[in-house]
Amino acid sequence: MKTLITLEEAGQFFLGIILFSQLDYAWWYFPALLLLPDLSMIGYTINPKAGAWVYNFFHHKALAIFIYGIGIAIASPILLLSGVILFSHSAMDRVFGYGLKFENAFNNTHLGKIGNDKQNN
Repeated sequence: MKTLITLEEAGQFFLGIILFSQLDYAWWYFPALLLLPDLSMIGYTINPKAGAWVYNFFHHKALAIFIYGIGIAIASPILLLSGVILFSHSAMDRVFGYGLKFENAFNNTHLGKIGNDKQNN
């Protein structure tokens, strides 16, 4: 099942690249902005619950699709770019096994434990 999910997320990442290629931005924007959604980890400086909420908000693909859709509706290149980056980043994270976070700890995700603690299960 893990391989199937990884392949699905890789396909979604590839879709993000295709969608980006339809935008009128230089290619260097894609890798330059791809890790920007990880700034949402700043919420963990408050506490794990706030960190998980902020992180999950910016890593939820529905938000990315919503922003992209608004970008289409109002013909906003920056919203289209933002939606593509959020979507692509979330798919890329999940290819590497980083899922949405539970409120009890950063390393406890919907895809399982990450980091050194995963061996303790």
